[in-house]
Amino acid sequence: MTLTPPTDSTPKTPPPQGPVQSVERMTSLDALRGFAILAILPMNALSFGLHDAAYRNVSADGIAQPLDWVFGLLSMIFVDQKAMALFSLLFGVGVEVFASRAAVKGRRVVWLSLWRFFLLAIIGVAHMFTWEGDVLLLYALCAPIVLLFRMAPPKLLVGLGVSLSLAGAVTAPFAQNAISSGSGGLDDYWTTGTGTTSDVLDLWFVADGFGRALGLMLIGVGLYRLGVVQGARDKDYYSRLAVWGLGIGTTITAAGIAFRLITDWSSDYALTGHIPTTIGTVPMALGYMGLIINWNRGSSPLVERFRNLGRMALTNYLTQTALGLTTLGYLADRVDVTRTMIVAWFLAVWALQLWWSTWWLARFRYGPFEWAWRCATYRSLQPMLR
Repeated sequence: MTLTPPTDSTPKTPPPQGPVQSVERMTSLDALRGFAILAILPMNALSFGLHDAAYRNVSADGIAQPLDWVFGLLSMIFVDQKAMALFSLLFGVGVEVFASRAAVKGRRVVWLSLWRFFLLAIIGVAHMFTWEGDVLLLYALCAPIVLLFRMAPPKLLVGLGVSLSLAGAVTAPFAQNAISSGSGGLDDYWTTGTGTTSDVLDLWFVADGFGRALGLMLIGVGLYRLGVVQGARDKDYYSRLAVWGLGIGTTITAAGIAFRLITDWSSDYALTGHIPTTIGTVPMALGYMGLIINWNRGSSPLVERFRNLGRMALTNYLTQTALGLTTLGYLADRVDVTRTMIVAWFLAVWALQLWWSTWWLARFRYGPFEWAWRCATYRSLQPMLR
């Protein structure tokens, strides 16, 4: 998914019918994906150890001391939706890169891509049986639409992507009003109550998630076609992107969190309160992208570890769930887990994944789940050992 097209357009021998080799990789995409995988864990970890509502409402669960509030508010400003946005953007890039390489090899782009998405959907369904927060199935459903529109003008893709990513913010006031008017409650979404959520809320939640995921994927394709994601622009370009993206996005998001605090996390603004975060998400994701691409221009053991972690993105994403359910889930049944405990837990997982990704790739070509997905995609056994 993070592969560049071959530079030799007139090969004397038939091109290999398999996945890209490591020498052809774009390291900026590997580093970005490694950052996104790590950044997505702090929010996902909340659902492993706390009540579901804690993911959206800092006051709902996991607060025992002032430090818990600090960690909760920081995650809402700097992580909530942003890591998911960057992850979605990179998935869109992967759809485009895979299709482009398949075309260069003379393969049936549409059918091979659809087969690959189908396999991802199977992985997503299996993952969802263990943890309801899975995004792989959602990505597999969005991917054919991305494939359909991938050849549209890049600026059109970016514009359409931004519009889709903001659809949830536009419709939030209508959904909030419908819920307030008596169509159902917000339990499990906003509080630790035992009631059920409304049909309006369920519909809005699914539409918002689908719109943001698909929108960011289209933005990713557009930025790849413009030479932005792969680090083709100069250093000053990415520095400006980081300053403006993080500056604007953080200001808007922080203002929304301040509003939450002023209104004491009132359920009257459960949905509308997300509007600033949603608006600030795209610029912040682009700001993070600018920072990581410039950082990736250097060479250090830590940069290489981020790249390796990104090369094993699927494996690391799935193992985060396994570790979360078996450790935080186990702990939550016995003690009152706090947000500070969760911070300590995901820092330990970060260190573990940064270590094992490099250890594994020093011995094998792909992560175990990446290898299995590639073998199934090409319907042939791919080389694994280095």
